[in-house]
Amino acid sequence: MKKLAILGSTGSVGTQALDVVRKVPGFSVEALLCKVNTSLFLEQVREFSPKYICVTDEKAFDEVRQNIGGDIQIFNDPEELISHIDVDLVFNCIVGSAGLKPTLRAIEKGMDIALANKETLVCAGKLVMERVTERGVNIIPVDSEHSAIFQCLQGSLRSDLEKIHLTCSGGPFRTLPREKFADITIANALAHPKWSMGRKISIDSATLMNKGLEMIEAKWLFDIDMDDINVIIHPESIIHSAVEFRDGSIIAQLGTPDMRGPLAYAMTWPGRAAFDIKKLNFFEFNQLNFEKPRYENFPALNLCKEAMRIGGTMPALLNAANEAAVECFLGGMIKFIDIPVIIEKAMAAYTYKANYDLDDILEADAFGKQYVYEVVKCR
Repeated sequence: MKKLAILGSTGSVGTQALDVVRKVPGFSVEALLCKVNTSLFLEQVREFSPKYICVTDEKAFDEVRQNIGGDIQIFNDPEELISHIDVDLVFNCIVGSAGLKPTLRAIEKGMDIALANKETLVCAGKLVMERVTERGVNIIPVDSEHSAIFQCLQGSLRSDLEKIHLTCSGGPFRTLPREKFADITIANALAHPKWSMGRKISIDSATLMNKGLEMIEAKWLFDIDMDDINVIIHPESIIHSAVEFRDGSIIAQLGTPDMRGPLAYAMTWPGRAAFDIKKLNFFEFNQLNFEKPRYENFPALNLCKEAMRIGGTMPALLNAANEAAVECFLGGMIKFIDIPVIIEKAMAAYTYKANYDLDDILEADAFGKQYVYEVVKCR
């Protein structure tokens, strides 16, 4: 029986991870973590009977504590939760930079990580990967694109990898003329054409910031230069990504757009389990389409490249400014087109540190968010 901890269990990825647990035998859920969705969280606790739970919002913590049995240990701090558990795999499905410290604590304890929290590597990739090497743990990517790359590289020599082709659906505004971007509403931006995701990630997908952050994540996961990561718009979302080797061969991973596939693979790696998921029918597709990104419409891609070119703590600043700008957009305080403009201003206002530790990352995160809040005056 493989023991799991699922951090962010009430979010889009977390709920789908639990759906896989329901359908694939051989797993026990030892720990669950949520922020504020107490009604769903209490249902999950009753169904999966974890030994440990964590609720990070203080008001929600009090509500959950009053409604659980005495045999369950409850925590308010994710790091404290990680310190008490002993599991085979920690699913980090937390959204945003809040996922960084629990990842580092789990690595320190020698537990393998199924990583859906891309901000862990965007903010502190060098630091995280150094600790992964020191502790000898495995990071198994959960994002469909990184899972695809991970799968394509199984059994291959890292020295043979030449390029990564990172695919992207293009989001809801792939074909929208630039002059209409000023009229984009919150509802427009949340309506992703292919994937069911949480609100923050849906907005990141609409700006293509999500793809820029995935480029940074791929750089650290697969030890490859940013210049060797190629973004391809693929609206059908059937090819989830591909790798190109030095002999010119390309291996791609294909499947229907369903996050439960990568989640099931992360749980069962290095093997695979039978799983009831819609299979890909080649005859349903007359053709697959590929396009170059329209960088002029989606400046977030170049902002991510620039942050990595600068290096150090700049990617952490970029990520924090994006989190705050997306929050302000979802709150109706700025327009969709303002998001990359504000992020670029935050980058220009920030003095990065080339060599950093965890405290420096946290300072960059705080600076980026505070800068955006002050510019927008949303807090």
